[in-house]
This record gives sequence, structure tokens and C-alpha cells, in this order.
Amino acid sequence: MEVIKPPKLNKGDVIGLVTPASTPDLLTKIQDSIKYLEGLGYRVKLGKNVGKQYGYLGGLDEERLSDLHEMFSDKKIKAIISIRGGYGTMRLLDKINYNLIKKNPKILVGYSDITALQHAIYVKTGLLTFSGPMAAPDLANDVDKFTEEMFWRMITSNKKIGKVKNPDGEKICTLTKGIANGRLLGGNLSLLGSLLGTPYLPKFDKSILFLEDVDEKPYRVDRYFAQIKLAKIFDKMSGMILCNFTDCEETDPSKKSLTLNEVVYEYFSKMKKPIIYNVIYGHIKSKNTMPIGAKARINASKGEFEILESCVR
Repeated sequence: MEVIKPPKLNKGDVIGLVTPASTPDLLTKIQDSIKYLEGLGYRVKLGKNVGKQYGYLGGLDEERLSDLHEMFSDKKIKAIISIRGGYGTMRLLDKINYNLIKKNPKILVGYSDITALQHAIYVKTGLLTFSGPMAAPDLANDVDKFTEEMFWRMITSNKKIGKVKNPDGEKICTLTKGIANGRLLGGNLSLLGSLLGTPYLPKFDKSILFLEDVDEKPYRVDRYFAQIKLAKIFDKMSGMILCNFTDCEETDPSKKSLTLNEVVYEYFSKMKKPIIYNVIYGHIKSKNTMPIGAKARINASKGEFEILESCVR
């Protein structure tokens, strides 16, 4: 597959904001994020259907899809940032005009539920996208300095990214030693599991798989790991990055449970492939941005993670 890099973002460019999944609980956060982006010297265009609500979705499927298509069609839009995750991108995958996206490659940013959309676009078009900060949870009030520094550097500079660091110099740790090269694929564990058996799941041959999740008890994480193992994805990948699994422990002492660490250890401690953990990324305030489709290397023996190329052109 030929991987397509989107053009880099320049000051004065227009950023489109959309809700492919859910609408923020506080609509004021949308305006706060617009103020932040405009304060950095960008212009902002809101999707026409932003703010709508249909149960847990940010509007009807055709409304959310229309906004996404319009942002890729509009020549003035240079980057598209999801306002939040939530639920619903899976419902759009068989309705998307992938030829439109391939002909108009642009920066696309989001994480969590947006994981499904990003991998579908990667499979159908080869477009490199960014699993990174979204407008409402991350780019509204009190924006994290580490998050924004990493993110803006990645989408505004066509220089090689190089070694990835954690905030406050926090150590990247080794689970199994070795060196692996491959294209970064992954994101939210439960969304990747949902893509299994569909035509929107990428081939993981010689990939570096990165995973995170939120609010999943250890038995559910265990189930997702088993599902991915049975699909032979762990066999195909070159190496793995385990990121932040936020609020994924059993909190009820009356319930019998393995710990999350015990689940991880059982699946991966004896794997003969390089695995690192504690790369800070996921449903947390301070986080790295992970470019889906970029060439990367992990040196698990040294606890190092490197993006081997620029992510925009």
C-alpha cells in the first residue's frame, strides 16, 4: 500500500471541526476550542450539523457523514479535527466516499471512537492520520503544554519527528526486549476489536501495534486481547506499544478479578517480539500524538520509540 501524507498546516489555514461520533456534553467547549485555535492564528469552520443530538450520537448518520464529506470537499479546509469521540463512527464506514478522501488528502485528527474511522480511511485510501487531541476534551480550556507542543510540531513541520519522549521525562519501559520496525497502527483497543471481520481492518504484517483504552474492566481487556490474538494480529505485528489503560481496574472489592497487569503479563511477557509500555497516550490530559501509518521503530532493549519520518509533506 502507498501511504499518502497530507500537506502540512500553515498559520492562517482553515481547520474544520466535526462530530463523526458524539456531541460534547458541554457545547461551550466547542466555542472555547475555536477561541484557542483562532488565538494560534488559524481560522475555523464548524460542520453544519455540529451541536445536533440523536441519542448518544452527534446527529443522524447522514448529517455526520455530510459534514465529514463537506470538509474533505472544501479546498479551503487544510485540517479536520474531531470535536470528541464517544460512539457512532462505525455506523459511517460503509457510507463514506473514500475516493473523495483519496483525491483530497488532509490532516485528520481524533482518538477513541475515531480509531475506527482512521483505520477505515487508511485501508481504503492509504492516508496517514493522527491519533491525537480533539477539540472539546483537549483543545478547549487549560490546554496541556506537552500535548500541544507534540501535536502542533507533528502537523506543521515536514521534518522527521525522531525519538518520542514522555511528559516530564517519564520513562518508557521494557516488557520484552528487541528491536522492531514497522508502520504504526492501533489506538483504542475496543474499536480495533470491533473492526475485526470487516473490510476496514488493516493488514498488520510488519506493523508496530499501539493500544490504549478507558473504562474497561480487566475481564473485558482480556477478552479483547484474546480476540486479537485469535485473529493472528499478534503473530503478524513486528512489535507492540502498550499505552495508557485509564480506569481499567476492578474497583469493587467484592468481585473476583485479575489485575490489569496480570492480564498484560499473561498475554505478552513470553512473547518473542519487542514490547514497550508506558508511552503516554490515550484518554489522559497530557499525551503524545500517534501518527497512524507512519514508519516507526521501537528499541525495547533501551526503552526507546522513534518515528522515522515526517508525517506531513
